[in-house]
Amino acid sequence: MPLDLTIAIPTRNEEKNLPACLEAIGSDWAKRVVVVDSNSTDATPQIAHSKGLEVINFDWNGQFPKKRNWFLQEHPPATEWVLFLDADEFVTSAFIEETRRVLPETCHAGFWLRYSIWFFDRPLRGGYPLDKLALFRTKAGFYERIDEDHWSHLDMEVHEHPVLSGTLGHLTSPIEHRDFRGVAHWVEKHNAYSSWEAARFLKLQSQPELRAQWTARQKLKYRLMATPLLGPAYFLGSFALMGGWRDGATGLAFALLKLFYFAQIQWKIRENTLSATKTRAIP
Repeated sequence: MPLDLTIAIPTRNEEKNLPACLEAIGSDWAKRVVVVDSNSTDATPQIAHSKGLEVINFDWNGQFPKKRNWFLQEHPPATEWVLFLDADEFVTSAFIEETRRVLPETCHAGFWLRYSIWFFDRPLRGGYPLDKLALFRTKAGFYERIDEDHWSHLDMEVHEHPVLSGTLGHLTSPIEHRDFRGVAHWVEKHNAYSSWEAARFLKLQSQPELRAQWTARQKLKYRLMATPLLGPAYFLGSFALMGGWRDGATGLAFALLKLFYFAQIQWKIRENTLSATKTRAIP
């Protein structure tokens, strides 16, 4: 019997990843699978329709809400639970079995999920673990609200966390995070992420009340972001302390790319700060 669960898959030009994502989900695990698409120009909608899935199109106006909050507000699932699953995330049989066992009996409002990171077509054995709060009761809450005005082209919550009423649990069976679009796409995507992170960091300087909603990891990240230490700290922690060296050249390449990503954030914070200072100085 399917779980009382809606799987919402946010997409935009995901024709390379979506078929494997849907194949991993199968047809008898969740009551509903829906694709929330952002005007894809490739075959993403056709792939979803070919599997008999509903496709809801999201046309972002550059402001709140973004895709996940918009879906929860405008198309609230009728199921007890919702799982936000990216098209480059593939559930495993172990994860499916764990949710079947845990969800019907739990009193938690949501669950932190584990992800195995694939890079150069292989799972990384070391490095920082990836986890996200992506499975929760439909009526437990929404993703944190960040009022932004065209900071970036990111129409979906990426680094925002759900703010939920109730306790949280952890599921231990990992989901595979595996993007088939290559390193060039990874770099392009993280360039957009770093622009958003820099803009958000500067915005938060005038909104200290938002810090009360942060997780411990967010508090540490933004404390380090105010210094040039975030990139080096990540690299040393990931490659040396967390065993990234076990993956050899692949682990080193991944750690260096993340180092460059965090360095981009710091450079963009400085650039934006300097630009704002010059603007204020113009009479």
